[in-house]
Amino acid sequence: MYINPFLYWRRFDSNTDRWLREPGQLGEEQISVNRGRFYPELDWEQLDENQREIKDAAVEMFLKSLELIGTFHPELTAGQLLEVERKMAVTKKRSFERWVEKSFRRRFKQESRERKRFARERFLRSWREWISLETTHHAVGPMVALLVLAGFGGWSMGMSQTSCPTLLMPSDQTVVR
Repeated sequence: MYINPFLYWRRFDSNTDRWLREPGQLGEEQISVNRGRFYPELDWEQLDENQREIKDAAVEMFLKSLELIGTFHPELTAGQLLEVERKMAVTKKRSFERWVEKSFRRRFKQESRERKRFARERFLRSWREWISLETTHHAVGPMVALLVLAGFGGWSMGMSQTSCPTLLMPSDQTVVR
């Protein structure tokens, strides 16, 4: 029998895997009732919001793990399940908390990537719409023509300055002494 619920992954389907891996699947009532069962030493009112969320998700992991163990080992008695619960509360508390923190960070990164992608798409869509407007074509066309003419004029003036004979050095000053 495994105390670690992730060691059963070969034996359950994708829905069960998602159910186990995603915090927030169990109701708040069920989690708040079982807080003292897995964290009897904590004063839940003293915890900040972030720590409370992590501990609540860890309680959820405990409950899900016990449910999986009970499902895969129906022959266990109530006393044996209580012993498994005690061992889990001692050995898996910190590992569940770390796993939940990592899961929250992963979820936050994914959500921020999606927000950035949506903002980028919205920005590009607004530019495409602006460029496709007829009034934009009427305003940008002359501006582009003016820029091209100014660039050509600057280039031609610069080229005429460099080919001017006044800038060429006399041949007698080019000799090294």
